[in-house]
Amino acid sequence: MAGFQTFKSQFKGDIVTPDDADYQKAIARWAVNAQRRARIVAFVKDEADVGLAIMYARSAGLPIAIRGGGHSPTGASSTEGGLVIDLSRYLNGARVDPERRVVHVGGGALWDIVDSEAIKFGLATVGGTVNHTGVGGLVLGGGYGWLSPKHGLAIDNLVQATVVTADGSVLTASETENTDLFFGIRGGGCNFGVVTEFILKLHPQRKTVYAGMLIFPPPVLEKLVAVTSTWLEGAGEKEALVQMLTMGPDGKNKAVFHGQGIYMKGLAHRKPHFESIAKAFSHVQSLSGPEFKVNVMFEYLPLSKISAVPAGTMAFRRNPTSNVLVLGIWKEDTEENTERGRKAAHELASIVASGQEGVTEAQSLGYSNYDAEAVSGEKDSVPDKAKAVFAENYPRLQAIKKRYDPDNIFNKWFPITPA
Repeated sequence: MAGFQTFKSQFKGDIVTPDDADYQKAIARWAVNAQRRARIVAFVKDEADVGLAIMYARSAGLPIAIRGGGHSPTGASSTEGGLVIDLSRYLNGARVDPERRVVHVGGGALWDIVDSEAIKFGLATVGGTVNHTGVGGLVLGGGYGWLSPKHGLAIDNLVQATVVTADGSVLTASETENTDLFFGIRGGGCNFGVVTEFILKLHPQRKTVYAGMLIFPPPVLEKLVAVTSTWLEGAGEKEALVQMLTMGPDGKNKAVFHGQGIYMKGLAHRKPHFESIAKAFSHVQSLSGPEFKVNVMFEYLPLSKISAVPAGTMAFRRNPTSNVLVLGIWKEDTEENTERGRKAAHELASIVASGQEGVTEAQSLGYSNYDAEAVSGEKDSVPDKAKAVFAENYPRLQAIKKRYDPDNIFNKWFPITPA
């Protein structure tokens, strides 16, 4: 207890425990099934606070989770009985340097603040396809977005990061400083430390773009798939398309919102295939109702710019395939509904995958940020999945892990075993 009191007295931010009135709010997540009962939630104010939290957790034998945006339904930002280093309360801003065309972003920021600050100067960077996700999780996991066809992944636009490592050291990672760490964090997630600040490239961007949502009735599905296939073959760097198989639109986009139960499963998609998509849509209809629904989302982003980065440049595994995301969504937070979401997502993923030829084993893993098997200690966790996810980069990442986190205290998301 003395150790905790010392930690608390030195800590500048806010410490929340189960005895505090705001505890339930502190452990809440975008997906209610990702919520875990942490022993301590530490809302850090700066790198020194992060270092104190790491050192206390280590001395007390507490597992560590890092919360940026809290958007992952896999539970990556939560810990049962452990300590959460929460960046969202204080390290959540974005500061634009229009002369250098970069934006300094706090590790706990959401993409909406980055977008809104950058566009004031007619600039933008590669963010997510929705703006209520966290910057940290998306960037460290790769980062596909609407601007990816022209500017690549979010990690391709990362200039520099400030990282607090397992021994409390505060390091700068860039192309010129701690280059091995810079390699690791670009796709290696939270394996190497807590990123308190990102510096991202900005690009000229006008405020108004030609975009919007169209809702199609089921009878036009075959024509829609055909048109999409034709468009995708010649799509340029200023084009992108996301399509979703869903049920019962009422004119409002209520597919997902904060506080629902969510299960996600990703997979790879070489090209639109009508028969498998039609079968998947039929299954979506049969599974969905007022209290439980499933969606299948196809991300069609021209991949030339992303694929142009040579293999081995950074930790992220690049595939010449589009992302597909299957979502199970429910209202009541029960283990039965979670299992129902898991079963439905796997069934639909199997149906969609059946229409794809020439997808390699590595490509079939899909986008790592969409992988339900990412988080250690959870039901879906697959031991040593990191070996497959990072493929030929894994041995190099093991060496980097040994240098910066030899005791593997950062082990929530595709944990890499130190060499």
